[in-house]
Amino acid sequence: MKFCSDCGAPVSKKIPAGDNRPRWVCDACGTIHYQNPKMVVGCIPEWEDRILLCRRAIEPRHGFWTVPAGFMENGETTAAGAARETLEEANARVDNLTLYAVYNIPHIDQVYMLFRATLLDLDFHPGDETLETRLVAESEVPWDDIAFITVRNTLRHYYSDRQRGEYRFHMGTIEPMGHAHPRTAD
Repeated sequence: MKFCSDCGAPVSKKIPAGDNRPRWVCDACGTIHYQNPKMVVGCIPEWEDRILLCRRAIEPRHGFWTVPAGFMENGETTAAGAARETLEEANARVDNLTLYAVYNIPHIDQVYMLFRATLLDLDFHPGDETLETRLVAESEVPWDDIAFITVRNTLRHYYSDRQRGEYRFHMGTIEPMGHAHPRTAD
């Protein structure tokens, strides 16, 4: 950040009075510009024993597979954001969203929240950010071509939980280089 979004004057990084970490502070008007993690929301759309995957048409990880997910918008709930992302990326409508996994990724300032959801019908097709959509059974998941470790971890938990017949909530932290933190990732 170089300039204040309130008055346009230069900003500098300093610890404001009463705070404990450096922030961008306007040198002219004193506005403190807080920066917070970005929320990524998405879902595992389920249809019978299959799930809906999307092959990415954008970077990062162009051409790799993922569940429909993206950045949450202001003014929406996490579940509404996950449903919107599913509609945007796969033109698929979902319902019955249940929070399933949360991953903290502090080194890139993101938090992933992934839901299980019911696919309402089979009328889906790729959106602008998607090359291909596909319903897959567990044996058809392209494990080597999954775009993100958060999605890979979530899908591994999903199929393990499904085999046990009980879905439970999962939470973890992803460290740099794609390694899960051993004490917090499950």
